[in-house]
Amino acid sequence: QVQLVESGGGLVQAGGSLRLSCAVSGGTFSVYVMGWFRQAPGKEREFVAAISRGGDSTYYTDSAKGRFTISRDNAKNTVYLQMNSLKPTDTAAYYCAARDVAILSGSSAMYRYWGQGTQVTVSS
Repeated sequence: QVQLVESGGGLVQAGGSLRLSCAVSGGTFSVYVMGWFRQAPGKEREFVAAISRGGDSTYYTDSAKGRFTISRDNAKNTVYLQMNSLKPTDTAAYYCAARDVAILSGSSAMYRYWGQGTQVTVSS
């Protein structure tokens, strides 16, 4: 059973930073493309970033480019999302997800495994 556990969320002021982590167990982490998604209250889940199996390719939504960085440590079975210059509009529950196909994707339907989410709240 593959399990994903996010951590690192919290309350931060606008302009601040947070680093989210997602630890994966029960599977072979290095075969998964990993993604981060977020969902604000009353809104649909949206794509934030994805990273290839080896970490050499990344893909971001436009709102994340230049502010967020996705990375992974295959030795630690963990994917990270470094978020800088946070805005109140970044407030959401953040979810990590894994897919066992090698192609990066921004579609939530393409990801097989999901974590429970971690809340990020950015105050103005």
